[in-house]
Amino acid sequence: MKHSIKFRLFATVSGLILFYVILSWLLNSLLLERYYFYNKKNILMESYRRIDSLYKGDTEEVSLELEKLEHTKGLRIIILDKNYEVKYGFMPKRKEMRQNPVMRPPSGNQNLFELRIKSKKQELLQGKSFIENKRDDMLNTNFISLYAMLNNGDYIFLSTPVAAIQESVEISNNFFLFTGIITIITGSFLVFLITGRFTRPILELNKIARKMSTLDFSERYLVKNHDEIGQLGESINSLSEQLQKSITELREANQKLKEDIKRERKIDEMRKEFISSISHELKTPIALIQGYAEGLKVNVNEDEENKNFYCDVIVDEALKMNRLVKQLLELAQLEYGELPLEKINFNIKQLVMQVVKKNALIFKERNIDVIIQNNEDIMVNADFHRIEQVLMNYVSNAVNHVDCKKIIKIRIKQDGKKARVSIYNSGQHIPEESMEKIWTSFYKVDKARTRAYGGTGLGLSIVRAVQEAHGNGYGVKNMEGGVEFWFELDLADTSGTV
Repeated sequence: MKHSIKFRLFATVSGLILFYVILSWLLNSLLLERYYFYNKKNILMESYRRIDSLYKGDTEEVSLELEKLEHTKGLRIIILDKNYEVKYGFMPKRKEMRQNPVMRPPSGNQNLFELRIKSKKQELLQGKSFIENKRDDMLNTNFISLYAMLNNGDYIFLSTPVAAIQESVEISNNFFLFTGIITIITGSFLVFLITGRFTRPILELNKIARKMSTLDFSERYLVKNHDEIGQLGESINSLSEQLQKSITELREANQKLKEDIKRERKIDEMRKEFISSISHELKTPIALIQGYAEGLKVNVNEDEENKNFYCDVIVDEALKMNRLVKQLLELAQLEYGELPLEKINFNIKQLVMQVVKKNALIFKERNIDVIIQNNEDIMVNADFHRIEQVLMNYVSNAVNHVDCKKIIKIRIKQDGKKARVSIYNSGQHIPEESMEKIWTSFYKVDKARTRAYGGTGLGLSIVRAVQEAHGNGYGVKNMEGGVEFWFELDLADTSGTV
């Protein structure tokens, strides 16, 4: 910014004040004296015209008016007849002229009046008038005199002294220069204050505009006056609000787009992982079915027992594949909301007891001690069959990962507006890096152990899909001596049982 608006306004207005002072001083020096003489001549001409309009030849009739002009205009009036005899006025003696310079004619005697009138008689007869500016060295004063002829043929002489105009002009110029300096200083100070007040709103608007350029729309201009700057401030405020709104919308849209891209990438990765996992899961049973089927075809074993074994392997692997495909279809339907939930009110304690009873033989075969804690009757509202599926998957997961202590604990409790069911099994902790991954399809912490009990890695994925469809929480945490899985249910508004 080479020169600010404030500086330019200050310089312009101060320059105008300085120009006005200098111009006035020059005009006063050059033209005041001329204007003074011009004004004196006009007084003589106006007085002459007035006397000429009133005078009919008898000075007594206009004596009062003549005296008024002499006193009010500072004039010396002499009227001469055609023979150059004085009809009005008088020729003062030298002593009187010294005491009153106004009474002294420029020539000092009547003969000079007569000579001048005679020398200009032809012009005077034609109605012309003459004005002279002469200096009286004795009195050191200039006089302006007028010679003219009145309407009746008489002659008139008007004279007025001229003050020391040069001295007056010098005094006037000095005083004007003094007042001009004061005017320049005072005016410059006032201009400085006014320009500061005028440019301050512009600087504020500039500050707001700079912040807007950095996408900072927090500041607003306080409109005090509804002038042009006030209207500009309102426009800046409106623009700031609109830009803030638009950029906020763009940021939200951009964030949503990023989330969509991230989700698409995640879905693409999950799709690739899913295809890889399901290919891996199906590869072994397909290979077994193919191998045993080819063996039957070429009669590798002719005895009936071996043939039955081959057939049992083929059927068992086919059942595994069928179960895997069903779970995949069911998981997909849950995740995409194609299986609507049929929510009812039921007693979660009774459902837990029912699941434990269904798995009683497995518990007995593996010598697992099942403990049910906080055995409360709590009514919940959910899809009965889906929650049963969640319980079965948790119990199956606990059975498959229980250690040599053979302990499984099931706890039911009310937690605020939710019911929480927790299933604990003694065993190894889940690594922290696997806590989130275990809910992903086909993810297995210990792949060798999973193959040993025939797990597909879909059980916890189905739990996740069911709970998300219900809008309820689920999770896992490592406990002392084991692992605890949990899920939540909505409490029922009305009592009812299945």
